[in-house]
Formats: sequence, C-alpha cells, structure tokens
Amino acid sequence: MRGVDVFQESLFTTVQLESFVPENHPLRPIKALLNEAMKNLNWLFSSIYCNTGRESIPPERLIRAQLLQVLYSIRSERQLVEQINYNLLYRWFVGLTIDDPVWDHSTFSINRDRLLENDVITELFEEVVNLARKQKLLSDEHFSVDGTLIQAWASQKSYRRKDDDSEPPVGGGRNREANFHGEKRSNATHESKTDGDAMMAKKGPGKEAKLSYMGHTVMENRNGLIVKAAASQATGKAEREVAADLLAELPGMKKRTVGADKNYDTAGFVRDCRAMNITPHVARNDNRIGGSAIDGRTSRHAGYVISQQTRKRVEEPFGWGKTVGLIRQMKVRGLSKVNSVFMLTMIGWNLTRMRALQG
Repeated sequence: MRGVDVFQESLFTTVQLESFVPENHPLRPIKALLNEAMKNLNWLFSSIYCNTGRESIPPERLIRAQLLQVLYSIRSERQLVEQINYNLLYRWFVGLTIDDPVWDHSTFSINRDRLLENDVITELFEEVVNLARKQKLLSDEHFSVDGTLIQAWASQKSYRRKDDDSEPPVGGGRNREANFHGEKRSNATHESKTDGDAMMAKKGPGKEAKLSYMGHTVMENRNGLIVKAAASQATGKAEREVAADLLAELPGMKKRTVGADKNYDTAGFVRDCRAMNITPHVARNDNRIGGSAIDGRTSRHAGYVISQQTRKRVEEPFGWGKTVGLIRQMKVRGLSKVNSVFMLTMIGWNLTRMRALQG
C-alpha cells in the first residue's frame, strides 16, 4: 500500500544524538583524542575566564567547533554555526544536545578571538604531541623541516607606502581600478594598511608576489606527525631561522638528524644544527656560490639517502592544510592569530594521523 506523505512530529521523543553516529565513524576516535588532550588545559581555561558574570560558550566546545571547521573545510564562522544548528553529527561532536540552542556567529567569533589571544591553541598543540608521545607514536631521533607560504587576508590595493596615511580614493565601487605598473614596491618602503604583519613574497623567480605569511613545521619521520609548528612573517631568511628555533625546542639532547630541501643548504643553518648535536641531512645545492655547505662525509651515509626520501612527506601536512584545512588563505589578520590558525590546522592533521595509526 502506498504510504502517505504527511509530516507530523511526536510530542515526546527519547532518541539521543549518540544513536545517530555510527560506531565506526572516524570522528569518534578524533573526539576521544581531543578530549584527552584538553583534560590538561583546565588550568588555562580557568585563568582566562572570570569567576562571576554570565556564562560564556564553554572553551571545550569552541575548540571542538573550530576543529570541525578544519576537518570539514567550512569557510566561515557564519557557515559553521549554521551547519551546527541542523547537522546532528556536528552537534554531537561539539557537545550540544538536540535541544540546546546554537550561538550566534558574532558571539562565536568574539569567544574564538579570546582563545586565539591567550595562546590556548599553542598549549593544545603541545598536549596533542604529548599524547602521541605517550602512545609511542613519535620518533625522537629523525626529523624533517620545511616551510610554506600562506596567503594573507589582505588586498594588493592595501599595499601602499609606509608614509602614506591618506584615505584610499573614493568612488569606483568596492573593487575600484588600481594601476601599479612602473611603481617600485618593496617591504622596506611599503606595507599593507589592513594587515601590517603581512609581507609581499613569492614562491620563486617569475612567480606572482602576494601578501603572505610563512608556516613552518618539524615532522618526526616515523609516522609523519608534526611535533613543532609556527607561523612567521614572510622574510627571506624566515624559513631557516624559524626552523632552527623550532629544532632547538625539541626535548632531549641525544644525537638526531634533520632532513630538508636545498633552501636549507646554507652555512648558517648547517652550523646551527651541528651546535645542537643535530646532523643536517639537507639536500645539496652544488650550484650555489661556494658550493654546498655539507660534504661527502655527511652525504655518503645510507642514513642521508633515507632522510632525503622521507623528508618529502613534510609537504603532506601543507597540502592537506591548504585543500582541507584553513591555511590556503587566512581569514584572520595579525601574526598571533595567523599562528593560532596554522597550529590548529596542524592539530587537525595530527589527530587525523593518530586516528589512522590506531587502526
């Protein structure tokens, strides 16, 4: 018999959100790992909230919601809040019941900024890495480093002379014409008037220059997990300088190796690595003036070849972060916020890898 197309809800229901999420859904282990990492951050959550006043959005729910934005390529807070409102899977992951009201997107953004400004994401990243270390998923001897350009949330038209304090010309609509032909522009004389920390940079000779930041990672070579991450301004030396600073933060003093591409084949980076008891397995750039900074005493070993093969995996988190995550182009301004979003994306990568490694 043909069914009747009538929509009529029951007055009462006993269905729980838990029953809508399959037992083998990949978000289940990710949520468990994230909750385990956040247990050690209660002291930090308590320090950034007052003991009196109206209750705000719980920071744990804010973090879960932001991680959803990374894992499901949700482009804005407005769209995120909209989807949490009607997506039962998202409600379950964030920690809302089916009857709980969802926050306004502007309220969510204000509370999100509080977390970004208090380095909560930085502390969470360290807790996720410590959790991976407890599960014996990390190598403590062999690492790889790399950096990538991240497009800033700033228009080329905002890039004007530093001494130009005038208002932009009116007229021409929101996207008025601008002609930079013949004008010499550099980071020494110009800056973005909407994001002062962004700098003009390009991927290589002949490529288009864009207002950008740089993201840096240190990957352990066993399972491809990111153990250190940071964002910086896109200067010419940032890739090597930040990599050396991140390597210096690695725990322990035992002898280690680090793989890297030809951009790291400089006397300064090689010297810094050896001062930290780290053998630099960088790709040799024999075409540079003066030749490569490393010689056959390093490159003749079988371990050097293995490092050069494995270090290419350090590109995978960048590719994942730019296609799935949030780092193809930033939606925040200022180096501190960019750093938090970059590290949040690397947290998403680590949790996804840890879930896969758990089988």
